[in-house]
Amino acid sequence: MADLHYAKHSRGSLQGVFAEVSSKADVLLLCGDLTDYGLAEEAEELVADLRSSVRVPIIAVLGNHDFESSQPELVRDVVERANVTVLDGGCTEVLGVGFAGVCGFGGGFGRRMLNAWGEPLIKQFVKEAIDQALRLEQGLTKLQTEKKIVVLHYSPIRATIVGEDPEIFAFLGSSRLEEPINRFRVTAVFHGHAHNGALEGATSTGIPVYNVSLSVLQKHTPAQLPYRIIEI
Repeated sequence: MADLHYAKHSRGSLQGVFAEVSSKADVLLLCGDLTDYGLAEEAEELVADLRSSVRVPIIAVLGNHDFESSQPELVRDVVERANVTVLDGGCTEVLGVGFAGVCGFGGGFGRRMLNAWGEPLIKQFVKEAIDQALRLEQGLTKLQTEKKIVVLHYSPIRATIVGEDPEIFAFLGSSRLEEPINRFRVTAVFHGHAHNGALEGATSTGIPVYNVSLSVLQKHTPAQLPYRIIEI
């Protein structure tokens, strides 16, 4: 699941969801935007619900909202003290399945992808997208497991953001993230960020990509609690 957007008074809002996930899944992935404004106090609200409800390993990446107050390290520290593994170019293993993850970044897709040409600010934007892809590659390189899962906030493909306004596609993900996913023959990819996107798609080599933003899950599966279970 993704885009929890915990605020200063959110405690209890997803406690029932977390409890059900804990009873049905072997691991919980939180694909970014753990908080609303990137505040440690918001992360504490989330952590209180996780501690009271979840009994399985939790793996997370940060999202753009977690950077809003320029203190992502504080958000990360709070959730890590609750035994959440936060990935940012690193990797971990649960029950023989490897996980690598980064936040990711924008830049667009395919032939419309932004390139490092022109103003310094454009080049800086593209550099961040490239750096995120390189960090993902570093995490995947360290994994020795047959099955590999990638955890992102931004999308690596265009298909799972369809439904959003085309004007913001370039800010929802980047094809640069897709390249290491294909090369390392990843088993599956999970991301959030695109609140109005599509549930799933695939990379150019057929690797499944799942958009697990809470709002997407609520829209497409309104009769169910907003989480997605995938058997690997």
